[in-house]
Amino acid sequence: MSCDLRGIGVLVTRPEHQAEGLCERIEASGGKALPFPAIRIDSTEDADAARLLLGMVAGDTLIFVSPNAVTFGLQLLEGERLPDGIRLASVGKGTARVLMQAGYPPDVVPPARFDSEGLLATPELQQVVGKRIVIVRGVGGRALLGETLKQRGAEVSYAEVYRRQRPVVDVAPLLAGWSRRVQVVTATSNDILANLAALLGDAGRQRLGATPLLVISPRMVEEARRMGFEQIVLADGADDESIVRRLCEWQMETH
Repeated sequence: MSCDLRGIGVLVTRPEHQAEGLCERIEASGGKALPFPAIRIDSTEDADAARLLLGMVAGDTLIFVSPNAVTFGLQLLEGERLPDGIRLASVGKGTARVLMQAGYPPDVVPPARFDSEGLLATPELQQVVGKRIVIVRGVGGRALLGETLKQRGAEVSYAEVYRRQRPVVDVAPLLAGWSRRVQVVTATSNDILANLAALLGDAGRQRLGATPLLVISPRMVEEARRMGFEQIVLADGADDESIVRRLCEWQMETH
């Protein structure tokens, strides 16, 4: 599909270390990428989590909930490899790609819906009675995945390998040029969305809510509606390609 994002300023709210690829794709399509990290990701440096990962045995399942889970989880291993014979599962395509790049092809990836609900619907996670499953996630991650697997009879543990922080940033320059520079906002998690609203504060609430918002899951659509966003665009994945493809479709639909 041809894509022309000329005249479109796209606010990219991903953490700084994950934004470059998306910004490059937006610029390559003629758009203007506006990096504004609304979340910071820090390692937990948790030795217990590392021991949990290295202590897995053949037949166990290891679930990575995000690219950050892969990146920070493998960093904790300090060069050690994950044990052989374990089954690897990924919540989405972006996470699967990071696993592949690290030399760990995932065994389970949802075919369509790239979130906890999509992963829970895969055939491989239906019959898990007595199975050991370790979920690699951030501190205080969403409970649905683990709780549902426990209800299905699995023995679930968590390796919490990163924590999310709200950045400290001066928003005045962004707000001063908002109407001229920002035509669409992208957000890839509800944490990012909440942080963005908090960072912009009362001064930016009306401008933010009136700006088209691209999100990456039905759950985010619900949250964006609750927050009062007027125009919500749903991409079919959190990876850079899916986001830019949906931006291009939105551009053709509205211009």
